[in-house]
Amino acid sequence: MTHTAIAIGRDAPYKEIVALMDQWKVSALPVLEGEGRVVGVVSEADLLAKEEFRGVEPRPDEFAEAAKAGAVRAGDLMSSPAVTVHADATLAEAARIMARRKVKRLPVVNDIGMLEGVVSRSDLLKVFLRKDDEIEAEIRRTVLGGPAALVELDVTVVEGVATLRGSLPDRSLVPLLARAVRAVEGVVDVRMEFGAHEGPS
Repeated sequence: MTHTAIAIGRDAPYKEIVALMDQWKVSALPVLEGEGRVVGVVSEADLLAKEEFRGVEPRPDEFAEAAKAGAVRAGDLMSSPAVTVHADATLAEAARIMARRKVKRLPVVNDIGMLEGVVSRSDLLKVFLRKDDEIEAEIRRTVLGGPAALVELDVTVVEGVATLRGSLPDRSLVPLLARAVRAVEGVVDVRMEFGAHEGPS
């Protein structure tokens, strides 16, 4: 998350919004009200309506978008309510929201909707820069060394791919184990290499 989030108020004019996006190299800006509550987001898509509908008669299904073509202030340009993510959400939750709502940046808010930062797609991808030995150590600590320590298993991580090897008598644990390992930040994929003697899968 970027804690120094660039934001605007409802009255921010169109050209100022474009200039801020260009200056800070961002594709969207949160719109704040009062002491910093997020009420909307102005994205490049919201701004492009002005160009998209220049001299063109909108179709009936485009009236809402076309209305933004005449807007000159953030309050009229913004998409509202804002798609946000809570400050204690996991990276996986943030990624799911981005994918589902087709947005590139998410304002991060606290319990009362106040802006705390912004998370972008590039922030989410940074977890895959974690070193393999860090990921390996976390899997050993949080998955294999948890309450029901799986002492007969070991893990190696190469290029983010975690491979579990060893003996696993209860093969019904395989999906749970795979899910737990995938939940570790930086894991790209999970492979299981268990011996053939553990019984039916």
